Amino acid sequence: MRLVHISVPAGKRESIRRVLEDEGIDYVVAEESSDREFTEVVTFPLPPSAVEPVLDRLREAGLGDESFTAILDAETVISRRSDALEERYAEGEESTDRISREEVAARAGDLSPSLSTFVAMATASVLIATAGVLLDSAAVVVGSMVIAPLIGPAMATSVGTVLQDRDLFIRGVRLQVLGFVLSIAVAAVFAWLLRSIHLVPLGPMEIMAVGQVEERLAPDFLSLVVAIAAGFAGAYSLSSGVSSSLVGVAIAIALVPPTAVIGIGIAWGLPAVVVGSTVLVLVNFISINFAALATLWYQGYRPESWFREDAARSATIKRLAVMVVAIVLLSLFLGGATFTSYQTATVENEVRADVGDVLAQPQYEDVVLVEVTVERGGLAFAPQAERVVVTVGRPPGSATPRLADDLAAAINQGSRDLEVEVRFVEVEVRGTG
Repeated sequence: MRLVHISVPAGKRESIRRVLEDEGIDYVVAEESSDREFTEVVTFPLPPSAVEPVLDRLREAGLGDESFTAILDAETVISRRSDALEERYAEGEESTDRISREEVAARAGDLSPSLSTFVAMATASVLIATAGVLLDSAAVVVGSMVIAPLIGPAMATSVGTVLQDRDLFIRGVRLQVLGFVLSIAVAAVFAWLLRSIHLVPLGPMEIMAVGQVEERLAPDFLSLVVAIAAGFAGAYSLSSGVSSSLVGVAIAIALVPPTAVIGIGIAWGLPAVVVGSTVLVLVNFISINFAALATLWYQGYRPESWFREDAARSATIKRLAVMVVAIVLLSLFLGGATFTSYQTATVENEVRADVGDVLAQPQYEDVVLVEVTVERGGLAFAPQAERVVVTVGRPPGSATPRLADDLAAAINQGSRDLEVEVRFVEVEVRGTG
């Protein structure tokens, strides 16, 4: 339940009370004793879904922008009329889980920290993420996401658009752009220092082989799904009035680690790493904003004044269209990376099957397959299978079979041209008796 306090302007007392009576709302009146032009303060409880329609009716009755309005959470309200009102709004067309436009705007503003706080938390987050990526520690990377202040700016941008709140929109856009640029700069400087003082004695190829880096070199359509789901979850949690802290982690997952990888790529002079991770960040950034904006508009959030609704609709459609075009263009990159990844995975599966077929031949009955590794080359964000390393075991003292030619013939049948290397290890098996 919500507890609403409003200050009634002079001359609007009867019309305001008439609305409350027509709605069947219990209310309490306190005389206004300040020097301002208000006659009384009215307090009344409302179900969350009733706040927006009731306030709209009160504005039509004369409650202006100069009036004082406060909406508070109420743990418990005991009132027959309030119970009936809650049932009516729960069963009627107004039934919805979303909070009022006033509340969603206030929450979006609260989630967007002050500039100094945002800079401090964004810096700390990307420092931890950069260290976690270089350590190849998923736990450290997750820790960086928990403190990332990213959900507020994304939600402020979307709420500001649908409610035609220019100040909120500009604040959200500025913080998002600042966070992106600041994070890349901090990650690059930090990674460069670590490399310069040899705290991370890894070469370029070794950096690209780090698991946390490798995961973000070739973004595919799954990255798009993650970002869209995170944006939807952020907007839905905001509009339903539930805690957004865990959802903020989901949004940070899509943005913080790849931003750290961009900085690492800059520090180690790896253009392929920078390009792949930058595309991933841009896809995630645009998709999160697109999903949040579309969700809020679908839920029916509109400006308070009807004459501003057309402007809000126009701005929303234009921004959604721009984001769709950007996502489509970036999806060409995602599609290429996804197709390349699919092709490489298919080759790897076929190679393993070919190796198994060769070793199943009678002349190789004493040979035990230990490992098959398909090494990739080409661009970091579009890798191609180039070399196959087959490790097999043989009994001690046995002759080395002429296996490489048979494996190369089986693996490279058709148009495939992969280098094949065979490594032998001695395998001794002892009985338990």
